[in-house]
Amino acid sequence: MSNIKLIIEERAANIGKFMVGRLLPFRQKRMVGPFIYIDHMGPVKLSERDNFDVLPHPHIGLSTLTFLFEGSIMHRDTLGNEVEIKPGAVNWMTAGKGIVHSERTPEYLRDSPLFMHGLQIWVALPKQLEQMDPQFFHVEKEQIPAWTEGDLQFKLVAGEAFGKKSPVPVFSKLFMIEIKSKTEQVVNIGNDLYGESGLYILEGAIESDGHVYEPKQLLVAKDSTLCEFTIKENSTIYIFGGEAFPEERFIDWNFVSSDKELIAEAKQKWIAQTFDKIEGDETEYIPYPTYNRK
Repeated sequence: MSNIKLIIEERAANIGKFMVGRLLPFRQKRMVGPFIYIDHMGPVKLSERDNFDVLPHPHIGLSTLTFLFEGSIMHRDTLGNEVEIKPGAVNWMTAGKGIVHSERTPEYLRDSPLFMHGLQIWVALPKQLEQMDPQFFHVEKEQIPAWTEGDLQFKLVAGEAFGKKSPVPVFSKLFMIEIKSKTEQVVNIGNDLYGESGLYILEGAIESDGHVYEPKQLLVAKDSTLCEFTIKENSTIYIFGGEAFPEERFIDWNFVSSDKELIAEAKQKWIAQTFDKIEGDETEYIPYPTYNRK
């Protein structure tokens, strides 16, 4: 019997001037462990006239994880951070009770063509930390735990697994693992996983129980401890998950919480523009969307 419980296909979503492939949330699976939102950005080539500009916008109740494969993003936030995100580094911003940030093409690249490709991820906070003070942490590529086992190349982007721990300061028990292989290999890492798990195929393919799965698919496991599959040659995959929370999480635009009242307060605060402003990026912002909600 296959250990794959659900197959989620990327769905096109518009985040302004930029199209992404949305993986989570999904109507049949809102979260995988504490992971509540995953967008696959690109790959796309931006011309010198078409920069990546996500205007200032707010968050509550979550941590954002930005992980680029190609390109560059300048992160600014209301804590005063201004950090360029480059491929392989991890930007980890914890919103807690509220933060505003923007993501733009750095000034020195704005007149040049640019490839953009990466993952934008939200990780929900435990209920007792949803109203914590906001924090920001940047981990350079060289600080991410990386190792090889035969022809398999591993990175522990965030969390704990394999007896290792990423320096990304997460707030619940979780894992995000990169596996690359240039050759066809059997992968068996079930004993190193826990809670819920999902497997995202970035490039290449995997085979499980006689079925071949290809890019732009997120495979959700029935049992994370039965994680065994064949990775095909020239493949890159990401396995993520962890322990699920006992309480439901609600999403409204960029706000996540176990308490709908906190979301309603954040919504009104953003509409009234009483969140803190980003120094040097105060004049523009993304309005709260006016589409009808069911």
